[in-house]
Amino acid sequence: MKPSLLRIDFHTHTNFSKDSLTRPESLVQACRRKGIDRLVVADHNTIAGALQAQTPDPERIIVGEEIMTTGGEILAAYVTTEVPPGLSPKETIKRLRDQGAFISVSHPFDTLRKGQWALEDLLEIAPLVDAIEVFNARCIRPGSNREAALFALEHNLPGTAGSDAHAAFELGSTFMILPQFEGPDELQAIIGQAKIQARLSPWWVHFVSRYASSHKGWGRRLDNVVRPP
Repeated sequence: MKPSLLRIDFHTHTNFSKDSLTRPESLVQACRRKGIDRLVVADHNTIAGALQAQTPDPERIIVGEEIMTTGGEILAAYVTTEVPPGLSPKETIKRLRDQGAFISVSHPFDTLRKGQWALEDLLEIAPLVDAIEVFNARCIRPGSNREAALFALEHNLPGTAGSDAHAAFELGSTFMILPQFEGPDELQAIIGQAKIQARLSPWWVHFVSRYASSHKGWGRRLDNVVRPP
């Protein structure tokens, strides 16, 4: 029997993101272990890791993508066609809308991250998205999540929440509790009912990501030395 309520982490990464070393299969195993019923795998500017994670557990894993636009990052779920980075926010949203994806905005008020949203850009796209990420477990500045939640409330938008896990041990810190749903349309219909269980990750998880980025960077440099073009 399926559970009447689902625990969903709306924002995670695999090693297909440059700042993560977590293999898709390891993320899926941790997800099962920690009782997460649905997991949005949203790597930076690619759906390859999400597709790989989905193969052994298609019911649990939702294919997503965190896309860097010229204004900031868009967090999408139920992505079927990869959207490239570097497009305008409106063009990115259009491409996601054309494929029926569910569209949220990543950590919109986190001033410590690359690609922070300018308020005027955020106001422009607010009517075009389905939700705002109101709690991200990796936000360090205390006001970042609070400001996102207030913005969502002021613009009558529901909130999403996620661990933003780049390492498997981060899973379980933050998730939403929702009734059963299938697909983006049903998600959109019930997202306003979400109950959020939230806990911030320790600040040092960002050093895990920096290590991952550096490790991959040195690996590429070494590969170029050993196997020059």
